[in-house]
Amino acid sequence: MNLSSVSPQRWMLLIALSGIGMLVFGLYLQHVVGLNPCPMCIVQRYALIGVVVLALIGWRLRGKGLVASSLLLTLSAGFGAFTAARQSWLQWYPPEVVNCGRDFYGMVENFPLNRAIPMIFKGSGDCSKIDWVFLGGSIANWSFVCFVVFGLVGLAIALQTWRKR
Repeated sequence: MNLSSVSPQRWMLLIALSGIGMLVFGLYLQHVVGLNPCPMCIVQRYALIGVVVLALIGWRLRGKGLVASSLLLTLSAGFGAFTAARQSWLQWYPPEVVNCGRDFYGMVENFPLNRAIPMIFKGSGDCSKIDWVFLGGSIANWSFVCFVVFGLVGLAIALQTWRKR
């Protein structure tokens, strides 16, 4: 991937603005449309916040700092992509027994972290439900695509910046 026509800092700013737009749209779907996020949606929001923060940091850095920021951005995007892929899998192959689990905050408040994290990724009936579709893809499907793009651009920025050193 050749990013040389646009500076790495502008790519980072574009990632940050895209991520902010996605977060705003998620809040719109939650508070205006009335779609309640499932535990996996909330985890994806946290990963997206990580991508946005790291992109904003990388927007202001050069050299080794930009490489580090873009690699951390790639890791955060990879975590978000993993979560979105898991949720997509649950949506495509819903469990036979629908079990509406606890919400994210209830799990974290009532269980130690080493038990709460597996419960979040285990999914529930809410995580397999498809409430909104655009061009044939659910929110989790589109989230996966965006996280993969963010991760690939972050990796390309890191490689390009590292080679210029």
